[in-house]
Amino acid sequence: MNRIGIILAGVLLAFILAASTLFVVDQRQFAVVYALGEIKEVVAEPGLKFKLPAPLQNVVFLDRRIQTLDSPESRPIFTAEKKSLVIDWLVKWRVVNPKQFIRNSGVDIRNIENKLSPIVQAAVNEEVTKRTVAAMLSAEREKVVQGVIKRLADDAQSFGIEVVDVRIKRVDFSANITESVYRRMESERKRVANELRSTGGAESEKIRADADRQREIIVAEAYRDAQKVKGEGDAKASALYGESFGRDPQFAQFYRSLEAYRATFRSKSDVMVLDPGSEFFKTLRNGGAGAGAAGKK
Repeated sequence: MNRIGIILAGVLLAFILAASTLFVVDQRQFAVVYALGEIKEVVAEPGLKFKLPAPLQNVVFLDRRIQTLDSPESRPIFTAEKKSLVIDWLVKWRVVNPKQFIRNSGVDIRNIENKLSPIVQAAVNEEVTKRTVAAMLSAEREKVVQGVIKRLADDAQSFGIEVVDVRIKRVDFSANITESVYRRMESERKRVANELRSTGGAESEKIRADADRQREIIVAEAYRDAQKVKGEGDAKASALYGESFGRDPQFAQFYRSLEAYRATFRSKSDVMVLDPGSEFFKTLRNGGAGAGAAGKK
């Protein structure tokens, strides 16, 4: 049992010794080896590595992936024409010099972000104050980004990092300016709408007047043509009546009498008070003699 115990103790001691001397470097990390509190080595290649057992040597790992720093708060920035803008930004950065990074900010990424954030904000302020609102909202935004990256180059090198990219996420007016801009835009839109309405109303009146004029012309021409046709028809009818009645006056008298009776007795509700011996009933009293004579003739 003593021999087994010694063997187990030896195995355990070897395991502890191996655990304290071996470490694995991930491809997403830097491994910084400390020797008695000083940086001995920086390991960038992934794989299984060796070191002296603690406390002779210790290992600290740093994330080598690209990190994102967002603007901590939205602060108004004055442009060249003294307009207040609220600008949100982000910075993409990564560790490139682990020794310099640790000497400057330690191993906690939050330390470097607390130092980098005001520097980025100051660089953004300097770039924005040189430009107008219109420039910030259009073509000048990329120039602002490039200017910020250039201003951060020296500070990034002293921090042991590389600024990969800077982006402007949002450019907006502050609350008081936004309200005035909206009111001005609303009044401008109303002005344009009123101009369009007045223009449309004028065009509508012009079209309506032209349509009325054309209608009057068409109606007048139609009435003229109708009267002309009616006059020609009446003339032909009169000529036919005259020619027909000229051949047989007695038949013409008889026909006129019948037309008079037809017009007079058209409605059964009509009441007429006449002398039966009057000239009006002559044809009725003769019993159609005029018509018979006309037929014989």
